[in-house]
Amino acid sequence: MEKKTKQEKEKNQTRNGLYQTMWRWHFYAGIIFAPFLIILAFSGAVYLFKPQIESYIYQDLHYVEETQGTRLSVNAQAEKVREAYPGVSISGVSIFDQEERTTKFSTMLDGKPVSVFVDAYSGQVMGDLPVEKELMTIFKKLHSELIVGGTVANRFVELAACWAIILILTGLYIWWPRNRASIWGTVLPRLRSKGRVFWRDMHAVPAFWLSLGLLVLILTGLPWSGVMGEQINRVATATNTGYPAFSFSFGPKPESVTVTKDVAENVPWAAENVPVPSSVNNQYVPLTLNDAAGIAEMKGIQKPYTISSPQGESGVFTIATSHSRPFDNATLHVDQYSGAVLTDVRYADYGVMGKAITLGIALHEGKLFGLTNQLLGLILCIGLIGMMVSSFVMWRKRKPENGLGAPGRNVDIKTKRAVTIIMLLLGLIMPLVGISIIVVLLLDKLVFVRIKRLKAWLG
Repeated sequence: MEKKTKQEKEKNQTRNGLYQTMWRWHFYAGIIFAPFLIILAFSGAVYLFKPQIESYIYQDLHYVEETQGTRLSVNAQAEKVREAYPGVSISGVSIFDQEERTTKFSTMLDGKPVSVFVDAYSGQVMGDLPVEKELMTIFKKLHSELIVGGTVANRFVELAACWAIILILTGLYIWWPRNRASIWGTVLPRLRSKGRVFWRDMHAVPAFWLSLGLLVLILTGLPWSGVMGEQINRVATATNTGYPAFSFSFGPKPESVTVTKDVAENVPWAAENVPVPSSVNNQYVPLTLNDAAGIAEMKGIQKPYTISSPQGESGVFTIATSHSRPFDNATLHVDQYSGAVLTDVRYADYGVMGKAITLGIALHEGKLFGLTNQLLGLILCIGLIGMMVSSFVMWRKRKPENGLGAPGRNVDIKTKRAVTIIMLLLGLIMPLVGISIIVVLLLDKLVFVRIKRLKAWLG
């Protein structure tokens, strides 16, 4: 009996030690990354409704009142742009599926990218909008680069997103009921309670219900990230499960080091790294935007699509659509002289990873199943903000005056090492997480221990 009691006591100590260790990781990750996750959730929630927001605030640029008569050719519309902006350089044109939508020309004015909008029926230039001042461009930059821009900001956003995964996993472990428990406080909040219990339930219960959705939301955003995104792309390329090794209708496989995302707009993720072939100058007169639009129609490219102009004498026209219906995605490279379709990559050509990630990205952006998708994403974003706010209130209620209020660390060394190894293994999958853990461990061993006040404050 005594031996059994001792074993049970050791088991409980191990379980409690594991709980305390998980809680410490959860606590510190939350303290550091909560502000950034709030920014990501807020900017993401706004960006979900990009179509509706842009249609409202830019309606004078995006829509025409009269749709009577015949639409002007793309060439004729381009001439109207050149008349209104002498010396302008047109890099591309976007053609939409709504009859009342204006045609958008991507241009360079005074060295800056500017969108110019043209009434396709009258040829009237409706106005222009610098790309950097577009509201959704600002929110996209906030979401991906925290406004400040640059590689460091982008990596920090990725780091916050990866740590959010760990926050969810450790949070689920902490939430998991270990004893006989009521549904109250586990799957339903105790709304009549007060103080820390109320705020704990406001944090833990929504986190449980939203955890799967949040994990999907984060994972579907990682293909865009700088480090994880490159890893995902390398795996897809190495296994031939991303874009096809080469999908062509004419000519040999290109040896180009230039990829499609470097020369074109509106390119689907799975086709971003498709090598760009070269046009062969056979003394033909170069094609016009109108000719490229005709090829798009002939090949059945679904609107909206964007035609990006050739860059240089050996450049190609790129016709691309990252469609709201992922199954209609397409990327074509067209010889600017002969009109030959050199590359033709559709959704059906993608490998397993390419198709899955394309659907995931559409889900992440709220495009996969319309308004319902947008509202679901909005609920997840609001829920994440709510969890961060409730955790802050909960922390402030338990935080001592002269300390951070971290959970106790009097835990068996074996338990701490085991959890640290698990975290480092996660760091192998998410390299930025691994680097950050190593940095923190080095600071803990070499710096924090030498500064007694800081060590005491950190707990």
